[in-house]
Amino acid sequence: MENDAATLYCPNEACLAANPLYHKFCQRCSTPLPRRYLWAVGDGLSVGSPGDVLADRYLVISQCVVLDRKPGLLPQSPDIGNFKGIKPYLRLIAYRLNVPQVYGILPLTQGDYPREILLLEQPPLSTDSSGLQVQLCSQLNIAWRNATSMRQLNWLWQMANLWQPLQTEGVAISLIDPHIVRVEGSLVRLLELRSDTPKSPDLPDLGKFWQTLQLDSKPAIAEFVHQISNLLIEGKINSPEVLIAVLDQGLATLARSQTTSIKIVTKTDTGPSRQRNEDACYPASGTVVSKPPQVTECLAIVCDGIGGHQGGNVASNLAIETIHQQVQELTILLDQHIEPALVLADLDRAVAIANDKISQRNDNENRQARQRMGTTVVMALTIAHQMYITHVGDSRAYWITRQGCYQVTLDDDVASREVRLGYAIYREAVQQGGAGSLVQALGMSPSHSLHPSSQRFILDEDAIFLLTSDGLSDFDRIEDYWETEILPILTGEDDIVQVADKLVELANTKNGHDNVTLALIHYKIEYYEPKSTITAVIPDISALISANTTTTALTSTLLDGNNNQKTKVMPETRPTTINKLPFHLIVPFLLVILAGSGGYLMMQWREQPTASNPVLERSLKDLAPGWVIKTEREITGENQKTLPINRLLQVIDTKPNPQQKSQDLLVHLRLCTAKTTSPGDQNFWVELSKLEKVKVSVLPPNPENPCPPISNPTRVPNQLIDSNQTQLNTR
Repeated sequence: MENDAATLYCPNEACLAANPLYHKFCQRCSTPLPRRYLWAVGDGLSVGSPGDVLADRYLVISQCVVLDRKPGLLPQSPDIGNFKGIKPYLRLIAYRLNVPQVYGILPLTQGDYPREILLLEQPPLSTDSSGLQVQLCSQLNIAWRNATSMRQLNWLWQMANLWQPLQTEGVAISLIDPHIVRVEGSLVRLLELRSDTPKSPDLPDLGKFWQTLQLDSKPAIAEFVHQISNLLIEGKINSPEVLIAVLDQGLATLARSQTTSIKIVTKTDTGPSRQRNEDACYPASGTVVSKPPQVTECLAIVCDGIGGHQGGNVASNLAIETIHQQVQELTILLDQHIEPALVLADLDRAVAIANDKISQRNDNENRQARQRMGTTVVMALTIAHQMYITHVGDSRAYWITRQGCYQVTLDDDVASREVRLGYAIYREAVQQGGAGSLVQALGMSPSHSLHPSSQRFILDEDAIFLLTSDGLSDFDRIEDYWETEILPILTGEDDIVQVADKLVELANTKNGHDNVTLALIHYKIEYYEPKSTITAVIPDISALISANTTTTALTSTLLDGNNNQKTKVMPETRPTTINKLPFHLIVPFLLVILAGSGGYLMMQWREQPTASNPVLERSLKDLAPGWVIKTEREITGENQKTLPINRLLQVIDTKPNPQQKSQDLLVHLRLCTAKTTSPGDQNFWVELSKLEKVKVSVLPPNPENPCPPISNPTRVPNQLIDSNQTQLNTR
């Protein structure tokens, strides 16, 4: 299609030059030219003929696809209160990896009946290099037959994770409509959302949809899919939680046929306009880490300090040190079968501990309001076929595949909060004053008011994960340059170290207003279809309860921003729009946020106890030989020996305390070290009553473990013991 209208106008206000559609950069000023293809929601009605220009702006590509020729202009916003069906999109912004978001509206006049068409951005579309040939991504039921068994289960896993949030918003029918459910590489992408009226579908309906996929399932999982479909239809799998747990079993089995290699590189730079670098990263800047065989963990962290000369660099470095120490202890206990819920809970807890250390330092130094130092954080931990992402603030994580670039974290700022609450579309919200001000960051307040967002992703293809401070991500630099600067890593055209250097240079030349810090994680996969088949096993989770984590909802922090800060943290005040709403409307919105804003539920489900790892109600007196504990503070034992803080100790024996009439016990512990030169110095007898708040774990059977197994240890799940309670709090 050749058409004079097929031009893009430069978004640079000082340029606005017209460019051919196939250009990636303005031919006059070299500004990146975003190509924003939009899906027009209009009950299948055509918005026009290909080549038409609507509202002097939108080029019609096909029946329901238009291109914004003037991406530098703010799109017209809908009247949210009167526009039917818009609220679910807004409230589901945390799931934008799968659900397209509202871009704006397209006003149309056909005859005497004007109407407004909802425009969705980032729909599941693919284009050729010319930008004129656009097609929808494949339907899941069509792409299914050519996918690997790992990817087939990954798609089902994503749908299972989406079921509850979409059902809550009354749009679950979107997940069983073959025309709506599309796939883009490993991702399930919905074309749009459709209302459940008049009847909301239930899990048996999902089972019937999955049943249609059985014939084209790979041999390794055909019976597995058949069993799950039947169990859904029969009501034996009666909750999304049970369904996710069953699918996780299948994915863990298939992951044994998947080998991976990982490379991590980090960079931090002060930038051209700052006197000091308040960012920090792990591993240290310039480090290149590979697995296998050099490391036992694949962890990357990026922190962006807040507080200027008041100590932002202190906060960011303290956060890095604390989180790394906590995760390092966590990885000692990891094996291929660790419950994801425990990993997610421990990552949240690591962030909470870092927050309290920074907050305590602020309190000790009597820092108040603007003087308090703080930091954002985004971290990635790779375990087998899973990527765990945890973040607080506006430092971001991006997921780059051959199909696209996806921002997988949602900034903890005012604009995102407005969208979550259903008050505004994002492109309108970011135009408001203070839209980029943070609603939370580490160090601003105690952990009970901090709510990290933790997510879990299933990886079945080569990918790049980019963690970055806003020195690079501001002004859409990642979205504009990922294809030319980052994608070459996946195609083998560029080296990850060189790309990291280029991204720092890009941040300094195209932005240059702040420090820049980044971590690149290159995840490579080789997968072989297993010859054996897998079957479904329903976990024993009748007493299903949610994992006890610190992640619940967004709240304001105490630090107000000043004009010298790039990142501002908002005071504890509600936005004006909230104050204007009546109470009966505020409550439902807040309930939605409390239910969902802890992160992207699709990727972060905290798995529940299973048959092999049931919920147990035990008191401290249940301590038995073989248990491994981790002290959270120093404890004095027999002969005034002190148990070191944050170390692993193993229970050797317990016996009554002969010096007390009470029921208190003595616990025989040994310090777990890789090498023990003086075994006698590593043993302690401690009164049971002194063991407060210790974490109990059983190490996986491995002769290299610092706590070697003893004869007939008591098998227990990973738990948290608090001697002030009569029961264990399951983590």
